[in-house]
Amino acid sequence: MEKNNVGNLFPLRKIYSRGITGKGITAAVLDTGIYPHRDFYLPEKRILYFEDFVKKGNRMYDDNGHGTHVCGIIASGGSYYDKTAMGMAPEASLVVLKVLEKDGSGRVGTMLRGIEWILEHYQEYGIRIVNISVGMPVKNTENPEEDILVKKVEDLWNHGMVVVVAAGNGGPEPCSVTSPGISRKVITVGAAYTGNDRREDISYSGRGPVPGTCVCKPDILAPAGNIVSCDNHGNCYKKRSGTSMATPIVTGAIALLLSDQPWLSNRDVKIRLMESAIDCGKPKSVQGWGLLNPEGLIR
Repeated sequence: MEKNNVGNLFPLRKIYSRGITGKGITAAVLDTGIYPHRDFYLPEKRILYFEDFVKKGNRMYDDNGHGTHVCGIIASGGSYYDKTAMGMAPEASLVVLKVLEKDGSGRVGTMLRGIEWILEHYQEYGIRIVNISVGMPVKNTENPEEDILVKKVEDLWNHGMVVVVAAGNGGPEPCSVTSPGISRKVITVGAAYTGNDRREDISYSGRGPVPGTCVCKPDILAPAGNIVSCDNHGNCYKKRSGTSMATPIVTGAIALLLSDQPWLSNRDVKIRLMESAIDCGKPKSVQGWGLLNPEGLIR
């Protein structure tokens, strides 16, 4: 089970040894919710707020498991038990908004309400990063930048937050990046091989370009196959794959960076990701800048 825990995908111990753990940084997650897994309560409770925009209410739950898994990749403190599923930024805090149904589907209106909540409360909770491991088909292919989700995530970006979005699992066809990952401002994440296993199929990863524009997506790649993280029952762990898993790996790396250098703007973060990425030798429509490089990012 431990093979693809995020600590084994990157040499993060060197970063942690410098006292860089994500402490003081809050990431908002728009997903299926969160299960109150023990790993989000060590070394202290780090779920700052939960709201359900599907059924309405504040009772913490996740009836799918996707959101819990995503949150665990960002900020599980699993190392305090057995290092099975330690997140990228094990002392970062979370604000979790349930905007997806039990089956993982979602409505644009529900997503928009979640984003509006963040715009109203991001300062109150110190939200620096927004993770959106979900995508919807691009309907207006002639003018995709007019997509309502694109406009809303760009509102988040314009308010200073770093927005990290999945490229979607619609590849390998060109122009298969989903909305809101087609936004030119946000950081769009595609899938990379896990470790050195080149047998892994990552052809599903959404590819650019963005139709009707000169925007090249995705921006960056991160490991996506059989990632171990928290499950939504009994303090268990589970493996999941997809750009949904690659996205919180990038979010967690950014939380580490901002906890070390909190003065950086979202534009600074994007430039750092670009400059530190490792070229995978693939077309930009597949790899963007290349593979996430946490050590190079937190220089």
